[in-house]
Amino acid sequence: MEVSSTVLGLAFAGIAVLVLGIIVFMRNSLAKKSAQGLGQKYKSTMSAADLEVRNKYPEADVFRLSPTFFNLGLALSLGIIVLALGWTQYEKKVDVSRYLDTLEEEIEIEPPRTAEPPPPPPPPPPPVIQEVPDDVKLEDQPVFQDLSMDKDEVVEAPKAVEKPKEVVAPPPPPPPPAPEPEEEIFKVVEEMPRFPGCENEPTVEAKKACSDKKMLEFIYKNIKYPAIARENGVEGTAVITFVVEKDGTVKDARIVRDIGAQCGQEALRVVNMMNEQNIKWIPGKQRGRPVRVQFNLPVRFKLE
Repeated sequence: MEVSSTVLGLAFAGIAVLVLGIIVFMRNSLAKKSAQGLGQKYKSTMSAADLEVRNKYPEADVFRLSPTFFNLGLALSLGIIVLALGWTQYEKKVDVSRYLDTLEEEIEIEPPRTAEPPPPPPPPPPPVIQEVPDDVKLEDQPVFQDLSMDKDEVVEAPKAVEKPKEVVAPPPPPPPPAPEPEEEIFKVVEEMPRFPGCENEPTVEAKKACSDKKMLEFIYKNIKYPAIARENGVEGTAVITFVVEKDGTVKDARIVRDIGAQCGQEALRVVNMMNEQNIKWIPGKQRGRPVRVQFNLPVRFKLE
């Protein structure tokens, strides 16, 4: 038996009203009997000792209804247990049929804006050609020195100068190993990555359609329209790009198109929730092996 929250609340309210009604009825009934002069009635027929040993006023004895109240409380307790066990909390359903066509649209990513390069410097001025006169006066004439020598003259060899020994420096340490090149990130592969939960579908097309639907249900179930965007009537489509790794995790999520008013940050927060909730994608494959694939996700913000 499935019981909704509304039915459960009404049942608890009815039980509370019933218990309060019984309490009020018993109080009024016993007060009315005690006002009928029970003391005078039993003083004339019973002694004070008998009244102490036995119940003072048998008509106003509340303990004689104990079995009835015990059975009533037991029935109410069983009823509450049955209602609590049958309480069903329904999961929030999100209609994403109007968002499915956004995944097929070609997404234009705005290139990052860079500063304009400075203008090139002006060309250098042409060289000035100076004429050289033909008559050049040589003021400093070279002086020739006679270095001839006699054959009997003894020439002493110059003393050799000992050079100081050079200290050989130790060889430099080997260069660090070159970092391993990052694996290529594909944009289009034979099997694109899919959101999990649709592996029981018979065909690839059915798996993709089911995967897109479940992904959008996750996005629009957890997204919260920013208050500043709602107040200013901001609508549009933000685009988040991320990389689905070979193990199915989402990495390097960033905003590539933002409509402002914190909408891009909200879409990015929901995408990062996939790793927080340990959601693993089915990785993309190229030639039968898993590869890294870039995925662009449009998130539409529209006021109802």
